[in-house]
Amino acid sequence: MEIEVELEALLGQQGAVENKMLSLQRMGPNLQLIEGDAQQLSGMITFTCNLAENVSSKVRQLDLAKSRLYQAIQRADDILDLKFCMDGVQSALKNEEYEQAAAHIHRYLCLDKSVIELSRQGKEGSMIDANLQHLQEAEKQLKVLVGEKFDAATKAGDLPQVERFFKIFPLLGLHEEGISKFSAYLCQQIAKKAEENLNLALGSESSERRATLLFADTLTLLFEGIARIVETHQPILETYYGPGRLYMLIKHLQSECDRQMEKVVDKFIQQRDYQRKFQRVQSCIMRSSSSEKIEPRDLDPILAEVTLMSARTELYLRFIKRRITSDFEVGDSMASEEIKQEHQQNLDKLLKHCLLSRSMQELIGYYITMEEYYMRESVNKAVAMDTCERGQLISSMVDDVFYIVKKCIGRALSSSSIDCLCAMINLSTTMMESDFREVLCNKLRMGFPATTLQDIQRGVTSAVSIVHSSLQQGKFDTKGIESNDEAKMSFLVSLNNVEVCSENIMTLKKNLENDCRKLFSQDFGGDQAKAKIDSCLSDMASVSNKFRDLLQEGLGELNSTAVKPQVKPWINVFLSVSHNIEEEEFNDYEANDPWVQQFIVNLEQLMAEFKVRADQQCPIFCQGSLLYAICFSLPTVYHTIYVSVPSFL
Repeated sequence: MEIEVELEALLGQQGAVENKMLSLQRMGPNLQLIEGDAQQLSGMITFTCNLAENVSSKVRQLDLAKSRLYQAIQRADDILDLKFCMDGVQSALKNEEYEQAAAHIHRYLCLDKSVIELSRQGKEGSMIDANLQHLQEAEKQLKVLVGEKFDAATKAGDLPQVERFFKIFPLLGLHEEGISKFSAYLCQQIAKKAEENLNLALGSESSERRATLLFADTLTLLFEGIARIVETHQPILETYYGPGRLYMLIKHLQSECDRQMEKVVDKFIQQRDYQRKFQRVQSCIMRSSSSEKIEPRDLDPILAEVTLMSARTELYLRFIKRRITSDFEVGDSMASEEIKQEHQQNLDKLLKHCLLSRSMQELIGYYITMEEYYMRESVNKAVAMDTCERGQLISSMVDDVFYIVKKCIGRALSSSSIDCLCAMINLSTTMMESDFREVLCNKLRMGFPATTLQDIQRGVTSAVSIVHSSLQQGKFDTKGIESNDEAKMSFLVSLNNVEVCSENIMTLKKNLENDCRKLFSQDFGGDQAKAKIDSCLSDMASVSNKFRDLLQEGLGELNSTAVKPQVKPWINVFLSVSHNIEEEEFNDYEANDPWVQQFIVNLEQLMAEFKVRADQQCPIFCQGSLLYAICFSLPTVYHTIYVSVPSFL
């Protein structure tokens, strides 16, 4: 059955198969035409291929002939160049035209050695060997002559002749020797000028206007002289030696700069007695002996001179870094990344590990210790001399302390040293957070006295606490409270002091941010330096918040001592008023509540009393502190009245 089904299916397709066969029979003539066209196309392609092959073979022959012709011309030119160079060198040496002789030697050195070797294999080989021998002898002779002439010009101090022969060295392939010899000459000039400036500084009178900055000015003259030399001779170096070689020149100059700087710094330490003053400061910090303490204002001039020396050093190093970096960028435009990294490492090593950087770091290390001593001792004096005149909102020590802090941080900022600036910000922050805040905290611990008996108790307790703290820490002295009015006055002024301190810290932080932003725009250390300073400034914000917390504690003390004891009896009256009332009494109380009216009168009298006291002692600001304390307590009072009177009592 399955076979029959398949046969029937095949027979059913008979019509379609027959139609396809008919269409194939009709396409037969067309296929014959296509076959003929294909054969014709194949013949044309074969002909074209043979033709192209013939043409290309002839082109290859022409190219080979052309290359051989060029080689022949090159050989002829090299032979002529050798002859010309030999004749030119001999003529130039006789006439002492060393530049021309060096140019011929340079041309000879630039010839293709492989072409010269091929030329020596021909008929002219003996002549070429003779020319090469003469040129090699002339090269050796010229190198000796140029070296001798340069040394003679250096000894005579003839700058035009020095520069003349300096330009010849690269033509002879003596780049490093030329830079080395020229650097030695420049170093002689630097040493001579530096010695003159140092002798002039040592021989100057102490009454001169800039007598306290003599060594900083001497160091500045040294840096300016080197910078002037670099600016003057960098174009000559780039023109005749090519870019990328300024580092070699500055490396030699920096060595001489280190030697001359060391002399200036040694004289500075000797003349200013810098080392001994540092040792005295260390001794004072460790012993805390008042008899041996050095006067802070005696350190002022030397600290200013050290910061100026550091600032000029940083300026000079940034100048050197910019010049070498730009020169490397031009010279390394086609160099690999490894070469660029190597050059950058050499530059960093030159700037960070030179004697100049290490000496300044040592001076700044001494400076930070002395500046810290200056700041703490000056703050001690400001606290000891604290006064509050009539009509003043705050006591004198607040302005004095922040003037000292700003002066010390500003002086560290003027040094242009990131580490120095960060160290002084941290030290000043620590001083304000621990020592100065403790002074204000001790004053607030005395409290705001309400009664005579309470005043006596508070005064004795606070005095014992202050004396004990001073003996243990050896930091600041505070004045005792002799009377009730003085105690109140001291507490109110201390509150104002705390608030102003918090505001001053934030103002100081904002000003430092602006100053540092300007420095960063002048390539002052990059992102790493910015991160360091941001970290230090964030600590100042936290210290300001701690002063704010201390202010809230003081206001809470003022509220509990001066306001609550007087408001509390008025609340007792509220309990004596009957609260079981009729509708008529309730309506009457809405218009005329006896307790509320009396409470308002009492509150007005209390505020009037505070206003009179504030006008007598410390107008405006102390009055504001008291009113703030009253307002601070009112939410608690109203909550007590309407929600929880028994718990308040």
